[in-house]
Amino acid sequence: MTNISYHISNLLEKMTSTDKDFRFMATNDLMMELQKDSIKLDEDSEKKVVKMLLKLLEDKNGEVQNLAVKCLGPLVSKVKEYQVETIVDTLCTNMLSDKEQLRDISSIGLKTVISELPPPSTGSTMTANVCKKITAQLTGAVGKQEDVSVQLEALDILSDILSRLGGTLYSFHSSILNCLLPQLTSPRLAVRKRAIIALGHLVLTCNGNIFAELMEHLLAELKRNSSTSTTRTYIQCVAGISRQAGHRIGDYLEKLIPLIVQYCNVEDDELREYCFQAFESFVRRCPKEIGPHLPSVTGLCLKYITYDPNYNYDNEEDEDEEMMETENGEDEEQESDDEYSDDDDISWKVRRSAAKCLEAIVSTRHDLLQDFYRTLSPALISRFKEREENVKADIFCAYISLLKQTLPTQSWLHASDEESKQDIPLTMLQNQVPNIIKALHKQLKEKSVKSRQGCFTLLTELANVLPGCLADHIPALVPGIVFSLTDKSSSSNMKIDTLSFLHVVLCNHPQEVFHPHVKALLPPVVICIGDPFYKITSEALLVTQQLVKVIRPLDVPYTFDAKPYVRDLFSATLKRLKAADIDQEVKERAISCMGQIICNLGDYLSSDLQPTLKIFLERLKNEITRLTTVKALTLIANSPLKIDLRPILAEGFPILASFLRKNQRALKLSTLTALDILIKNYSDSLKPAMIECVLMELPDLISENDMHVSQVAITFLTTLAKVYPSSLSKISSTVLSELFQLVYSPLMQGGALNAIVDFFQALVVTKTVNMSYTELMKQLTSPIYSSSPGGASVSLHKQAYHSVAKCVAALSSVCPKEAPGVVNQFIQDVKNPKSSAAVKMLAFLSLAEIGRTMNLSAQKELKAVILDAFASPSEEVKSAASCALGNISVGNLKEYLPFMLKEIGGQPKRQYLLLHSLKEVISSSPAESLKPYDSDLNVRRVALAMFNSAAHNKPSLIRDQLSTVLPHLYNETKIRRELIREVEMGPFKHTVDDGLDVRKAAFECMYTLLESCLDRLDIYEYLNHVEDGLKDHYDIRMLTFIMLARLSTLCPNAVLQRLERLIEPLRATCSTKVKAGSVKQEFEKQDELKRSAMRVVAALLTIPDVDKSPAMSEFSSQIRANPEMSSLFESIQKDSTSLSTTELMDMS
Repeated sequence: MTNISYHISNLLEKMTSTDKDFRFMATNDLMMELQKDSIKLDEDSEKKVVKMLLKLLEDKNGEVQNLAVKCLGPLVSKVKEYQVETIVDTLCTNMLSDKEQLRDISSIGLKTVISELPPPSTGSTMTANVCKKITAQLTGAVGKQEDVSVQLEALDILSDILSRLGGTLYSFHSSILNCLLPQLTSPRLAVRKRAIIALGHLVLTCNGNIFAELMEHLLAELKRNSSTSTTRTYIQCVAGISRQAGHRIGDYLEKLIPLIVQYCNVEDDELREYCFQAFESFVRRCPKEIGPHLPSVTGLCLKYITYDPNYNYDNEEDEDEEMMETENGEDEEQESDDEYSDDDDISWKVRRSAAKCLEAIVSTRHDLLQDFYRTLSPALISRFKEREENVKADIFCAYISLLKQTLPTQSWLHASDEESKQDIPLTMLQNQVPNIIKALHKQLKEKSVKSRQGCFTLLTELANVLPGCLADHIPALVPGIVFSLTDKSSSSNMKIDTLSFLHVVLCNHPQEVFHPHVKALLPPVVICIGDPFYKITSEALLVTQQLVKVIRPLDVPYTFDAKPYVRDLFSATLKRLKAADIDQEVKERAISCMGQIICNLGDYLSSDLQPTLKIFLERLKNEITRLTTVKALTLIANSPLKIDLRPILAEGFPILASFLRKNQRALKLSTLTALDILIKNYSDSLKPAMIECVLMELPDLISENDMHVSQVAITFLTTLAKVYPSSLSKISSTVLSELFQLVYSPLMQGGALNAIVDFFQALVVTKTVNMSYTELMKQLTSPIYSSSPGGASVSLHKQAYHSVAKCVAALSSVCPKEAPGVVNQFIQDVKNPKSSAAVKMLAFLSLAEIGRTMNLSAQKELKAVILDAFASPSEEVKSAASCALGNISVGNLKEYLPFMLKEIGGQPKRQYLLLHSLKEVISSSPAESLKPYDSDLNVRRVALAMFNSAAHNKPSLIRDQLSTVLPHLYNETKIRRELIREVEMGPFKHTVDDGLDVRKAAFECMYTLLESCLDRLDIYEYLNHVEDGLKDHYDIRMLTFIMLARLSTLCPNAVLQRLERLIEPLRATCSTKVKAGSVKQEFEKQDELKRSAMRVVAALLTIPDVDKSPAMSEFSSQIRANPEMSSLFESIQKDSTSLSTTELMDMS
């Protein structure tokens, strides 16, 4: 300590030197010391340091002053509270000084101190006390209207405190409000503006009464309309509050909107601009409450988006009547309208704010898409001629937003009925494409780069949303594309945007529409390949790759002669392919582009082909380019032109084989795909030694550690079994043992399992490695048959039985003669009382898989055998029998479905298992085959199971029925008192809720709808039922917690508006205590509930602006204050991999 004190006192002495350099260096050294975590000052040193730094704030040298201010930040956390108060008092006093420089430096000092104060969550009382001290002085400074610059600084600092530490100032909120409101009528607009910012931060943390007082004041002043100038300010203030705390202002919209609508009609452009800014804020922050007012707001936007009183567009419209310009048309440069300008005309601000408001409406109301295409779309298209660049950019933005909203519906296009197609937004957009092109095509040749970029961005989005829609308009677009690529005034970004658009259009339009324009398009693209800027080169290579497919398509008949263009394309790409000192992205795209050229035009390259393939071999040896080269070689090997690869195969195969050993997953996968295609297409050019070097690497790739690599490796083995059956003999034993291990893995499912099934079928069909059907079946099922008779197999997981059953069914399907014998064997296994549960389980699951595709009605005793198994003591056997009944029914609906429905009605004790069978039928049968049985499905639970299955597997069936189904579904989520009964169990009474299973099924359906039909749900109505579920039985609460966590991601704004109501049940769950003496299960249940609730809290904290919610802040503090809840929350955060560290709650 003494050393530090001595060092500090030395520095303080130097700070009093007359030499400014000494003072500067000493202050700098002090700052370095203060920034060390280890430094601890004694009381005397604290006092001296604080006194000296405050003195240096008045130093004559500006650099010394600045350093002294910087020292205050680290000093705050190193000194005692009363010293911080001394600093703050001095700074506040200095702020009222006559010296402007001292005022400025002191306000910077205050901001520095505020930013360094420890957050209140650390439990420090200093922050609250210091803030109160500052606030008391600041409100006084704001109130004194003698010096505007003092007022502005004070308001600035007040905003800082409120935004960072507003919650700690709750006792001052009322006086802050009373101090800020008069500033809204200040003669200085800058003061008003900063008062609005401060109010915006105040409403985030103030209580309901203060918020109500503020809103009533604003409403009263807006009604009074004492002057247009103050009315402008009040509307700005309302917009500012809405932006910061939109969830609170929703209740006042009924009163606010009529007033703002009325002010839109006042002849004042600035006032109108602020009105539209307020509307935009309401639309974004109060989407539900603004709903009833949307038609009037939209109407005003459409009216004022065309508001340009000082300009006549008629001349332009006459020009528009002329024919569209094509390539052969005139090439004159357009006269730019931007030359016209009127400095006093601010009507463009009104148009811009109206366009931004429309953009907000479009991006938040997906449900009104069809209305938008009826009304907004034509209006926006007609305004593409806007003369002001800034306004035009926002009109383009609004239209791009409309296009983006249209994208999600595309996946339902194929599922819709023919007659409804006429009414869907995509069809409506298709009909408006000619008008869009008419409005834009001339602008593509304007001088203004910004306008042209806007056009290309919009057209790119259009081509993405509606592939093929520009096919008839290519002649109108090509001149603009060529102009932007060749015009000397085009910026790099302009060229990149143009190339990007051209790439999208080439990708998703028919090739033949470009054939007449290749002559015009190709030269500028080839020039761009040679551009010195790597990003242009990279984009040009991507376009070239697509152009190659256009001039010589391999998958469709064509008449276009590509030969004249091959030389230019090849030479430009080859130059980039050979270059070693270029950007990585350019290297990769040059390889891909050359791969495409060889694939599509290889037969035109004659003597150039082999030297180019040699370059590929070199790139294959380079670690940086090898992955891209493997993909390019795959493309070439798959070409129908049968490119001669023999010269590089001998050297290339060992290199590819070595890649299978590399610790780079993408490289392994691409290499396996390449080898698969080479084996299929070049089998006659391969030597046994080549194949052998690859074979040795394969067994190591088959492992449950990476299922996808295993899947691709097994697919390659299947190809080998078909093309080179003899080659497998050397590795068959090792490969088969690995495959059996994989089949028995609990992770085995999906694509990897299908690949194994295909391989086994290939082995049996091609009679490879002397592996007969019987032998393979024996090896496959031996671990199960060798299990102890008393119980299930010792080592196999439940999933393994399903995997083995799938393999058994697949082998039986390719050996139909063996199938009846196998089915009989399984039935005998089930009937045999000595069979273990494992054997019975396999038998039923195998019968299920075989029965799904084969009619087993010849097996007369099957129904009885399955129903007997429903009484088995083993749960696994019962479940397997239930699965078997469902799948056998799929193979023979006519006989089995009526039988099953009859059993559901007549066997209450077996109903659960039978319902599982029915679920299998619903999820595996085509919808058409189920329709005749709909009238029989009258049990609510069965209906819900079916609805859930449909929502999950075939959502297109239910989307259009949701409006009628949802009320019934929501009705099933309610607790029915008449279904709750008491059961006496000895001396205890036990409550049984017979409606619980139905409610659970209903909530499961609701969750499924979130994934498949979100755009058809009224999310606020949906949230009402989620809210009820949060207070229901344990099982329902667990479900609704998962739903709420998902909603936090899908609909954050809606959840934010309901936050206060949603937090209460979460709080109740987290603070519930289990009664002492309860059974262990009760404690476990409560613990699981708390963990789930905490997961929801973690999800809620990822919502933007959630930290501004008082309810959430209070709950967060409660979690931090309670050690049990705090440690539970921390463990949830550690488990959660999906949340980034920045989004997690601060638990420090």
